[in-house]
Amino acid sequence: MTANLIDGKEIARKKRVEIAEEVEKLKKANIVPGLAVILVGDNQASKTYVNSKQKACRELGMHSVLIEYPETLEEQELLAKIRDLNSDDTIHGILVQLPLPQHINETNIIEAISPEKDVDGFHPVNIGRMMTGQDAFYSCTPYGIMVMLKEIDYDLAGKNVVVVGRSNIVGKPAGQLMLNENATVTYCHSRTKDLKAHTKTADVVVAAVGRADFITADHIKDGAVVIDVGINRNEEGKLCGDVAFDEVKEKAGYITPVPGGVGPMTITMLMFNTLKSARNYQKKLQSSNT
Repeated sequence: MTANLIDGKEIARKKRVEIAEEVEKLKKANIVPGLAVILVGDNQASKTYVNSKQKACRELGMHSVLIEYPETLEEQELLAKIRDLNSDDTIHGILVQLPLPQHINETNIIEAISPEKDVDGFHPVNIGRMMTGQDAFYSCTPYGIMVMLKEIDYDLAGKNVVVVGRSNIVGKPAGQLMLNENATVTYCHSRTKDLKAHTKTADVVVAAVGRADFITADHIKDGAVVIDVGINRNEEGKLCGDVAFDEVKEKAGYITPVPGGVGPMTITMLMFNTLKSARNYQKKLQSSNT
C-alpha cells in the first residue's frame, strides 16, 4: 500500500482562485484588502518568506506594504509604527516577521497589533477565541492543515490525533482546531516518554518538531493520515520534513510531501485571513452607515 498524497500546492492553487474572486468583489465596493509586513534586520530566511508573501498579494490583487527596519531598531519605534497601522483604514492585516532581534520583546509586539488585524492569529485575543470555539483569525499553518483535511473529506470527529510538537505557532493551535472538530487530541513533545506508544494508535499524526526524518514507519499505524509540518535540510542538503517520507508513505493512508505539502497552504491562509479582515471592515462600514 502506498499512501495518497495530499497535494498542498494544488489545494493552495484552488483556494487562491477563490480568494482572487472575492478580492475582485470587494474592489467593486472600493475596498482593497491590504497587508502590511514589517521586517526587522536582514535574516535571509525571513526575507525569502516576506518576498513570497508580497508576491502572493500582487498575484491576488491585494494592496501590500513592506516596512523594513535595521537590526538596531528600538522597540518603542516599532510599537509606534504598529499603532499607526492599527488606525490605517487601508491596512486590514498587520504581520511582524519573526524572529525579532533579541532586544525587542516579541510578546509586547504581538500584543500591540489590533486583534482585528492580527492575520497571523498570534494575539492572545484570537487564541482565546479559538480555544472557546468562537470566530477568530487562526494561525496560518494549522488553518492550512484543516483546509487540507477538508479537501480529502476527512472527518475528525472521534478520531485519535497525536500532535508531535507544542509550539504556540503550530503544535498547540493545530491540536486545538482538531479538538474543536471533536477529535481526541494528544500532545507529545521532548519530555514525552515512549513517543511510539502514542503515535502508533493515532488516526492522524501531525509532525511539527523541526527534526529531519524524525517520524519513521514504526511510529505509524497502517492507514494513518500523516501531516508533515517540518522544513529541514538533511545531510545531503536536500529539503525534507520531520517525517521519513519514503518509508512512511508505504504505511500511511494519506501523507503530505515536503516540499509541496503544508508549506504552500501557510501563505494562502495568510491571504485568506487578510481577505476576511477586509470583509469584516466592509461589514463595519455598512453597519455604521445604517
